[in-house]
Amino acid sequence: MFSKFNFQELASAFIVLFAVIDIIGSIPIIINLKNKGQSVSALKATVISFLLMIGFFYAGDMMLKLFHVDIESFAVAGAIVIFLMALEMLLDVEIFKNQGPIKEATLVPLVFPLLAGAGSFTTLLSLRAEYASVNIIIALILNMIWVYVVVSITDKVERFLGKGGIYIIRKFFGIILIAISVKLFMSNITQLIESL
Repeated sequence: MFSKFNFQELASAFIVLFAVIDIIGSIPIIINLKNKGQSVSALKATVISFLLMIGFFYAGDMMLKLFHVDIESFAVAGAIVIFLMALEMLLDVEIFKNQGPIKEATLVPLVFPLLAGAGSFTTLLSLRAEYASVNIIIALILNMIWVYVVVSITDKVERFLGKGGIYIIRKFFGIILIAISVKLFMSNITQLIESL
C-alpha cells in the first residue's frame, strides 16, 4: 500500500480536500449556530464526517458500478460540482441550499452538508481517478485533524483572522478550486472521448 506513497500527490489531495471541506469558510456558520444556542461537538463532527467519507471512498465505487457509471464520468460530474462550489465561494451566492429536516447542529449542517457533503464525496471519488488511494486517505486524515482543531477553537480563529481574513481565505481557495475543477474536468473528459 505504502509503495504508492507520493508526497506531491498527498499535497495535491490535501489542498483539494482542504478547499472543498473549507472549514475556515464555515467558521462564521459554526459561530452563528453557537450563538443560537445549538451545541456543536468538534470530536463527534470530525469522527462522523471521517467515517462517512472513508465509507463513501471505498463503497462509492460499488455504488457507481450498480448504476453502470464509470469513475471518469463521475469525475467529470464531480468537477462540475466542485466548479459550482468554487463559484459560491467567489461570488458569495448560495447554489447548494441546506433544506434538510434535522435540526441538530453537529449533524446538520456541520457534518452534512458542510464537512461530508456532496462536494466532499464527489471530490474523493474524483481524486481516486487521479491519485493512489494511500495518498488520498492520508490527506483526508490530515484534513480531519485540521477540522477538529478549527471547530474546537472557532472563537479564537475568528478573533485571530477577523472577518476580513476569513473572507480573503475563502476567495483564495475559491480560485484554487476553479483551477482544480478545470484540471479534473479536462483530464477525465479526454479519457472519456478516447474511450468512445
